[in-house]
Amino acid sequence: MRPSARLKAAIDLLDEIIVAAANNGASADTTATKFFAGRRYAGSKDRRAVRDLTWQAIRLYGELPQNARSVFAAMADHDAELAALFDGSDYGPSFISDRELRAAGDVLPQWILPYFSKLIDDAERQALLQRAPLDLRVNTLKASVADVMAELPEALSLPQSSAALRLPTGFAAAQHPAIIEGRAEVQDLGSQLIVDACHANPDMTVLDLCAGAGGKTLGLAAAMQGQGTLIASDTNRARLGQLIPRAQRAGARNIQTMLLNPGRESAMLSDWSAKCDIVLVDAPCSGSGTWRRNPETRWRLNEARLQRVCGEQRKLLGIAADIVAAGGYLVYAVCSLLDIEGKAQVELFLQSHQGWRAVDTAIPVGRKQGSGILLSPKHDGSDGFFMARLQKL
Repeated sequence: MRPSARLKAAIDLLDEIIVAAANNGASADTTATKFFAGRRYAGSKDRRAVRDLTWQAIRLYGELPQNARSVFAAMADHDAELAALFDGSDYGPSFISDRELRAAGDVLPQWILPYFSKLIDDAERQALLQRAPLDLRVNTLKASVADVMAELPEALSLPQSSAALRLPTGFAAAQHPAIIEGRAEVQDLGSQLIVDACHANPDMTVLDLCAGAGGKTLGLAAAMQGQGTLIASDTNRARLGQLIPRAQRAGARNIQTMLLNPGRESAMLSDWSAKCDIVLVDAPCSGSGTWRRNPETRWRLNEARLQRVCGEQRKLLGIAADIVAAGGYLVYAVCSLLDIEGKAQVELFLQSHQGWRAVDTAIPVGRKQGSGILLSPKHDGSDGFFMARLQKL
C-alpha cells in the first residue's frame, strides 16, 4: 500500500472505532481485527503502519472526536509529511480544506481531571498516553528466571518483582515457545506486584474474587507452588472459561473455578465464609491506569459509569470481608489513578467495618496514598494501580 492509502485506511479504521466507542460496541482491538480481516490485500507491514497511525491519533484526544478525518486533519496542521498524504489520489484521502473541521482538546477528558490523585501531575498524565512496555512473568511452576532469560536473550530482569522480565516494545511474544508452552505469561509489572502484595504461600486458602481470565490467579498459583487451595471466581462465564486452558498450560493444578451469579455472590460463596487466609479483590474500575494500553477506553468512560463501578467496588469489598478468616488479609486493587476508586474506597471500608486495619504491602516501589500505595507509569514503570492490604483482626 502507498503511504496515502495507509492513511486512508487509518481514517476508515478510526471512524469504525469512534462509532463503536459512542455506542458501547466492540473494543478498538476487536474492531481492528475485524477491519483487517476484510482487507486481505494489506500485508503485515501495511497493517502495522495503519494500526500505528490509528493508535497515534487515539492517544492525542481524550474526548470522543466527531469523526476520524477531523483528527488527522488536526494532526496534519503540525506534520507536513502527514499533510502531504492528503493528496486526492484514487486510494488516498482527499485534499484538506482550510474550512473543514479539526478535532480539538487535550489528551485527557477534562471532566475527569479533578478525580485524579494529587500525585499525578501533568508529566504523569502525559506518560499515561505513551506506549506501554511488554512485561512477562516467569512461571516458576515450570521454569526458573534464568531458564526463560536463556530462551529470551532480549529480556531484561526487573528488580521490583522476582519473576518479572521486560521485552522490547513490539516483540512478538505470543508466538514464542516460552509463552505457548507455559513457562512465561505476558503480564504487566504492576499486576505482578499485586500478586506479590498478597504474600500467598503453599499452606493457605486463597480466593481471587474477580479472577476474570486468571492472570493474577496464575501468579498466585506459582506463589503457592501449586499447593494449598486456590479459588478463582467471577460472574463472567466467557472470561473465567479462559482460565481453565491457561491453568493446564501453566501446570497450575491447585486452582478451582467458581462461576458466580450476579447478585448472589455472597450466598454462593457462603461455604468459604471466614475461611480464607487471603481474598484478592482486583475490582472492576475506570481503567485509567491502563490508558497506555487501551487509550480508546477514555472515550467510553463518563461520570455515571465511574459512579457505577465505584458502587460495584464497595459491594465487592463487603463480600470479601465476610470470607476472610480472622487474622487473614483482604488485598484490594484497581487499575486506576483516581482517588475515588482507591484511597477513598479503603477509607470508607475501614470506617464502616470494625475490626480491620491497613498493613504494609511490603512492595518495594510505589508511593503511599492513604492506607495503600499508588503505582504509576512515569514513577514506577508499570501500569497505574492502587493497592492496599487490609487485615481482619
